[in-house]
Amino acid sequence: MPVEPNAASVVVRRATRHDVPVILELIEALAAYEREPDAVVATREDLLRDGFGDGAPAFTVDLAVVDGVTVGFAFWFFTYSTWRGRRCLYLEDLFVRPEHRGKGAGLALMRALAAEALRSGCRRMVWQVLDWNAPSLRFYETLGASVLQEWKTVRLEGEPLAALAGLPPGLPAC
Repeated sequence: MPVEPNAASVVVRRATRHDVPVILELIEALAAYEREPDAVVATREDLLRDGFGDGAPAFTVDLAVVDGVTVGFAFWFFTYSTWRGRRCLYLEDLFVRPEHRGKGAGLALMRALAAEALRSGCRRMVWQVLDWNAPSLRFYETLGASVLQEWKTVRLEGEPLAALAGLPPGLPAC
């Protein structure tokens, strides 16, 4: 396990509805880092409704905080492994602001997620990383993660999703 400087000064805490503005800010910063600055269409209202509303939350967010400043986040939810017969923790997004990298925030978030996975009966954590993101790939490998080259992400959205569902052309799928 890598040892990062100042890792002890990072506090990981569960986000609340009051954190939605900073969560959206971090999502937008992640999109810019991943070279898709205009791709975020999620709104504060979406995050409030789906993560902090009256029903079962669709996701959970953990925040990395250093000296009272939110420096990163992990956006995750549970899936299920048919082969393992157990829940899995799926990490949708992990992001630490560039000026705070290498100081333990990413490691603290990953440790918190690993502990949550085990507490929740998960035997696996799963996430994706862009093939050009060498620093993240190296970081994940130092944690002992396996990068599965043979698996490809498949995505169906927009008009093709609507067409597959049998909706008439022009109707929004989501």
